[in-house]
Amino acid sequence: MKLLTKALFETLLANGQRQEAVRGTEAEVDFAPVLKLFYPAGAATWLLTELDPEDPDIAWGLCDLGMGCAEFGTVRLSELASFRGRFGLGIERDRHWTAQGPISAYIAAADEAGRIVDLPRHAATSQPHFQRASSGQP
Repeated sequence: MKLLTKALFETLLANGQRQEAVRGTEAEVDFAPVLKLFYPAGAATWLLTELDPEDPDIAWGLCDLGMGCAEFGTVRLSELASFRGRFGLGIERDRHWTAQGPISAYIAAADEAGRIVDLPRHAATSQPHFQRASSGQP
């Protein structure tokens, strides 16, 4: 399975272009995650919100490697796509998952739970402003 369909790629890239114009300001956009990726033989999960317009192999999102400390930052899509773990399994896209709120709500819930958790359906979209980490290489 491809991690990103053309439509998902275009949505993530459009979000990245929109965010690029306001990065580092109070006007940063609190996007809802566009997709959820996971490792079926472990606890790793990624909720992606946007792509870096200058390098679309870099995605922004909430990343949880299953070690009790999810964090918002960047990940290389090519690394996720090439990963093979136990039983030869790779990272997969949850085709049935739909975001229930903005990424800030998922960040707050993950901070409290120590891992990425699902939000209740139709979670409130008014969350405290969060400061994005600087865009560095993973």
